[in-house]
This record gives sequence, C-alpha cells and structure tokens, in this order.
Amino acid sequence: MADKDEIQELIAKRVAKELHNGNTVTLGIGLPTKAVKYLPDNVKVLIQSENGVLGVGAYQSGEKIDYRIVNAGGTGVTINEGGCFMDSLTTFGMMRGGHVDVTVLGALQVDGQGNLANWCIPHKFTPGMGGAMDLVVGTKKLIVAMEHTAKGMPKILSHCSLPLTAAHKVDMIITEKAVFEIKNRKLYLSEISPISSLEDIKSTTAAEFEIKSNIVI
Repeated sequence: MADKDEIQELIAKRVAKELHNGNTVTLGIGLPTKAVKYLPDNVKVLIQSENGVLGVGAYQSGEKIDYRIVNAGGTGVTINEGGCFMDSLTTFGMMRGGHVDVTVLGALQVDGQGNLANWCIPHKFTPGMGGAMDLVVGTKKLIVAMEHTAKGMPKILSHCSLPLTAAHKVDMIITEKAVFEIKNRKLYLSEISPISSLEDIKSTTAAEFEIKSNIVI
C-alpha cells in the first residue's frame, strides 16, 4: 500500500499531463503545487498565484527565505524571467475574466454533477474562502486533485453535503485511484490507476459513474 507521499506524487504526476505548453495555470495550495515538478522540459507554463504573482517559479531553498515573495499559501517562491507582480484588482480580474487556462484545486468533496466543496466545514475554524470561488467560475478548465478518500470515507459523492465553492464547474477529478471526467453533469471513469482496480474504485466512490468505452480495465 502506498504511503501519503507516494499517493501525492502519483496524483501530481498525472495532473502534470493536463498542463500544456503555453498554458496559464493556477495551482491551489498543497498537493496541486507539486504538479510542476513533473512537467517535461519542453512544456513551459505560466503559473499565476492569486495573491498577485504571475510567473511563479520553484520554491525558494536555503536557510534564508525572502518572505516578501510568496505564493498564496505563504510559501517562499522564486519568480521566473519575465514574471511580474500585480495588485488584487488586477489578479482577481485576471481570474474572473477567463484568462486562466487551467486551475487545479484540492477538495473536501466533489459530486457527480461537478459541484465542488473545498472551503468550509461547518462549526470548524475557517480562515476564509480565499480566491477559490473566483478561480472556479473564471477558469477555462477546472481539475480537482485530491486523495480518493478521507479517513476511509469517500470524497466523490452523489451530492456534496458541505457548503459549495461553486456548482457544476468541475471538469476532471484526479485521485491516486482514478481519473474521472464530468460532462453534462455526468461522471465518467476514464482511467484506472496502476495501484487500483475497478472493484476498488466502485467500493470507494459514493457516486454513480459510467465507464468510458476506451478505458483499459
């Protein structure tokens, strides 16, 4: 059985295949940010961070971190050549205005209609919704990258029970077990991970799904 680091690596590698040369991409805090480590050398993407950075590079390394240059999660990052900084009005205008090609976010829950819940668990402290709602409604493609279950409970449901970030906006779900596509508010299994099986996916997915005809089982 894969450990947490191996699971996240597997997910991040698969996410990287959805990022194409020239894309403007926003990566959510945590697991999604790892995808850029697995991009082929010939694939160059422009990373946008909702706190007002365009052209985010690798994480800063070494003992001295310049915390004046951070991503939306507060992690010290570098800026690639040609990168720039912008105010909140401009960066949120970019997000809302359809200028981001691909957004990759984590999730608490996703359902078969493409609904996303990723910002709040009732009665638990929440620092705020951040820019997720703006990103989700403005992006051209929304990928949810997450572990398939949480404490053994499914995260892909027939209906989200937590407060929604946005409705009917998710295009793809990538987990350590499978890849799902959502089209016309229907869930389709398009890939099975090497560490999983159709039976495993069925037993840990609490939403009905169809199997794409070209899938290898």
